[in-house]
Amino acid sequence: MRSACSRQVQVALSVLVLWISALVCAPVRAQGTHTVAHMDIERNAEGLFLNVSTEFSLPGLVEDALQKGIPMTFVADAEVVRARWYWSDQIVSSVHRYMRLTYQPLTQRWRLNVSASPFDTSGLGVSVGQTYDQLPDVLGAMQRIAFWKITDSSDLDDRSSYRVHFRFQLDMSQLPRPLQIGALGRSGWNLSIARTERVPALAAP
Repeated sequence: MRSACSRQVQVALSVLVLWISALVCAPVRAQGTHTVAHMDIERNAEGLFLNVSTEFSLPGLVEDALQKGIPMTFVADAEVVRARWYWSDQIVSSVHRYMRLTYQPLTQRWRLNVSASPFDTSGLGVSVGQTYDQLPDVLGAMQRIAFWKITDSSDLDDRSSYRVHFRFQLDMSQLPRPLQIGALGRSGWNLSIARTERVPALAAP
């Protein structure tokens, strides 16, 4: 029995290695435009809230990996910085939103889990998940972030202006180790979008 189980594990590992090797060596397909189409920062009595819309298509190698059952993790970062003429800029807050995208071959459906903290080894952790029938539907959900609180009002000074740096990218550190090595320097894995907007002071200094 143990011998049979060992052979099954070896076969499964061999298949995985072949998949990863095929992905690493696969030709790179052309990529579409990756950009932040809209970014709006709302300031109210509770703090700063970010509304952002991005436009991107999955790089060919990323989509191929997903189709083969390898999950992909994306992360959105928002950093609030206070400009100071007398000293270096001050980082007021830094928040993150993690998105884990998986494809389920048996049901041919897509699963998106969203979390405010990195996913644990199970790939879940404390997260909210939703299932989609088509890839464009799940990408649409990933491309829009609405009313995301990025800092509290207690951290803001009405007399100071701020800059908000937003970035969305594929988290390469979450890829299987062979893919991390093979993806280094390959444009077919690149997905990174960034934009900065200024938040003016509410009162004169």
